[in-house]
Amino acid sequence: MKKYVAEFIGTFTLVLFGCGTAVVSGVAVGHLGIAFAFGFALIAMAYGIGPVSGCHINPAVSLGVFTAGRMNVKDLVGYIVGQVLGGIAAAAVLRVIAEGMSGYSVAANGLGQDGWGPGYQMGYSLQAGMVFEFVATLIFVIVILGSTQGGAPTAMAGLAIGITLVVIHIFGINITGVSVNPARSLGPALLVGGQALSQVWMFLIVPSIAGIVSGIIFRTKVLDM
Repeated sequence: MKKYVAEFIGTFTLVLFGCGTAVVSGVAVGHLGIAFAFGFALIAMAYGIGPVSGCHINPAVSLGVFTAGRMNVKDLVGYIVGQVLGGIAAAAVLRVIAEGMSGYSVAANGLGQDGWGPGYQMGYSLQAGMVFEFVATLIFVIVILGSTQGGAPTAMAGLAIGITLVVIHIFGINITGVSVNPARSLGPALLVGGQALSQVWMFLIVPSIAGIVSGIIFRTKVLDM
C-alpha cells in the first residue's frame, strides 16, 4: 500500500505543479517555464518517493515496467489506480486555486488539458498529435527503463528522466500540450469536460501503447545491458 500511496502523491505533485504552472503562470514564464515545471516536479518526486515505489507516476511507465518483466499484475493495477486518482485530485485542487483568480473560468482558461486541432494551441492535426505522443512516450520510457536497469548509474536516473521530460515539453507543448502520461491527461480532462474530455481517449491509448512497446524492447534484450 505504501507504494500505491507514493504513486498517488507523486502523480498529484506532477500534475498540480506542471499543469498549475501552465494555468497560473503560463503567460509569465512561457513554454520553457512550463517545461521546467514538469521536469523539476518529476526530479523532486524521483528522489522523494523513488525509494518507495520507483516513482513511475505515469501509467505508461508502469505498463512499460510490467511488460519488461519488472513488476507483477497486482502492483500494476495498484500503481495505475494510485496514479489516476492522484491526477484527478491534483486537477481538483488546481481548479479551486485557479478559480480564486479574477476573471478565470474553467471553460475559457482550462486546467492545462491536452488536445489537438482547431482552437487548441497551434491547431496540429490528430495524426501529428498521435505520432508525437507515441514517439515521445517511447523515448521517455526507454530512458526510464534504461537508466534504472541493473548496471546503470541509477543514482543519476532521476535527473536524466527529468531532463528528458523537459526536452519533450519544449518540443511538444505546441503540438498536444504534451501528455506522455494518461493520468496527467485524464485528471484535467474530467474536470474541464467538453473538447478536452472528448479528445482524452488519444492520450490514454497512444502513450499506453508506446509504454508497452518500450517494455517489449527491454524484455527482448534489445537494449538490455
